[in-house]
Amino acid sequence: MDHSAIEQAYAFFHQKEKVYRFSTSEAEKDHIENAISSYVNQMSPELYEALSGGSDAFLREHTTFAEDINDAVGKLEHLM
Repeated sequence: MDHSAIEQAYAFFHQKEKVYRFSTSEAEKDHIENAISSYVNQMSPELYEALSGGSDAFLREHTTFAEDINDAVGKLEHLM
């Protein structure tokens, strides 16, 4: 797996996760969810598979997004 892709994803997800966690604005949270969803649609399929465990809904569903983004950051930290 490309180490630079892991680092780039980590930097993006980590920053967005921090803002998402402390945001009180539903509009801001929706914007972050959309930005992350767009990002994962363009990222390395191998890296997405490693993060998602095969779930196509990972980081793409509102109901599980907060848990997913936290999980993704943790997995990316481990991969680095």
